[in-house]
Amino acid sequence: MWYQIVAYFKFLFKSSNQHGIHSPFVYDLVTKCFYDTTPREHYKVIENYRRELLQNHTEIEVTDFGAGSRVFSSNKRKISAIAKNAGITKKRAQLLSRLTSYFNCTKCLELGTSLGIGTIAMKNATDVYTIEGCPETAKIAEQQLQKHDMNNVSITIAPFEKSISLFNDELFDLVYFDGNHQKAATLSYFEQLLKTAHNDTVFIFDDIHWSKEMTEAWEIIKNRPEVTVTIDTFFWGFVFFRKEQVKEHFIVRL
Repeated sequence: MWYQIVAYFKFLFKSSNQHGIHSPFVYDLVTKCFYDTTPREHYKVIENYRRELLQNHTEIEVTDFGAGSRVFSSNKRKISAIAKNAGITKKRAQLLSRLTSYFNCTKCLELGTSLGIGTIAMKNATDVYTIEGCPETAKIAEQQLQKHDMNNVSITIAPFEKSISLFNDELFDLVYFDGNHQKAATLSYFEQLLKTAHNDTVFIFDDIHWSKEMTEAWEIIKNRPEVTVTIDTFFWGFVFFRKEQVKEHFIVRL
């Protein structure tokens, strides 16, 4: 926790808004997508989905393959508590929804379905593939997504290290990494999924400043030769592979 507090103050000191950005691509992304406050019909869908989960007090047994939880002391958790404390936030779900539309995403991959709030946020994509290691949370997500007619989603229930290889021959427009906040695992998934990226793909890494190790992983990813543009928004790290771009790293306040 202390690491995150210190890291956040460092982020605030280094970060800027759109006025410090000289790349047309990043400037447009920040002003037309990141900072877009236009109400959208899909936000209501996301909020209804979340509200239903918050009202569900059923207890399930969670299998955690990642770095563990800083909120829960037991693997027996109420669905409402998971939605409140561990699910993607309202602000980030809305941003994910905007990103999917802004980049006209056809095919998306999500590592870490959880209860499916991030998944429903990507509903405007043609096809959404999502991987979840915990059978119990995946079951709830599957029921909820079906209830909201998200027929364009395919859930794979298996640990990431056993399932990522299933997507080796795919090309994704957006890959959302939100399932394992450990350095070695994050770098391994990044390496494996590099082959699924094309020139206009965006990789989104959740909680890049979760720990010192996650920040180290982020720095390694930034310095990979395949990566041309990165944006650090503290909670999320964005990675682009646009060959026409000069290599640049941005730190932007949301």
